[in-house]
Amino acid sequence: MNLSLKQRQVLWAYIFLSVSLIFYVVIRWYPTLLAFNISFRDWNIFQASGDWVGFTNYQEIWADLFKPRSAVRAAFWNTLRYVLLGVPIQMALGLAVAMMLNQIRRFSAFFRVAYFIPYVTSAVAVAFVWLWLYNWPEGLLNEILGYFGVAPQRFTGHPDQALGSVTAVAIWQTLGFTVILFLAGLQQIPEMYYEAAGIDGASGWKLFRHITLPLLNPVIVYLAVLQTVSFLRLFALVQNMSPQGTGGPLNSTTTVVLEVYKEGFSRFNMGYASALTVVLFFIILAITIIQLRFLSRRVEY
Repeated sequence: MNLSLKQRQVLWAYIFLSVSLIFYVVIRWYPTLLAFNISFRDWNIFQASGDWVGFTNYQEIWADLFKPRSAVRAAFWNTLRYVLLGVPIQMALGLAVAMMLNQIRRFSAFFRVAYFIPYVTSAVAVAFVWLWLYNWPEGLLNEILGYFGVAPQRFTGHPDQALGSVTAVAIWQTLGFTVILFLAGLQQIPEMYYEAAGIDGASGWKLFRHITLPLLNPVIVYLAVLQTVSFLRLFALVQNMSPQGTGGPLNSTTTVVLEVYKEGFSRFNMGYASALTVVLFFIILAITIIQLRFLSRRVEY
């Protein structure tokens, strides 16, 4: 079969694209559909297939949400707290650092790399370094607090401090990614807008409110969605920074994803674990749609 040059190029384009498509079908889509199927079954990893139980697993999740000391209830509540605490702080800090980096010219590449390195560092390594910093009573942070007359703090060992301590590490680790994207967005804003507004007598706050923020809207929406999903799926840091990896103390740091892991691979209750993943999937989908609907703004240059 004789093909023209254009037809061969199109054929090879489809061949290369099919590699990614096959990867997503096998690695992403098939396991997702399988999780939906397992969520309707009473199944563990030692069975070839489980009995069909319909919505029983979902009914159990609903019942667990109203049990006072339920780990699942704590997981959903903690996950919400991670998002509400972590995302706004990370976005604000990321934008502030990006605006400062945008003003410097010397050693700018060094500072960008310094902020980005934690993002590409293993979460396990980050967790163990911060556990050393948080160590009670002789960790580095407690030594610094001691100079100011503050008693040693338990941090991850205290139920009232653990979630905030883990959130701080999560913000620190992913801050570099937020900074880099905000910096890229800032550098795409034409300088003539600031010059024209300056001639009209606009102050720094007005420049930020009426030029910087509106023109950064696509970056803000993208980061808000991405970081919300990241905090909703928080797992590695929690598992490695909590006592025995259980999300303690007293379930104060556990998350939905950690409960999925515990149900599926500690208790071998794969049906219940899969139901939790499905519930989390729809929560992420709903929050993403809401964010795209209410945060997106059309701005004309």
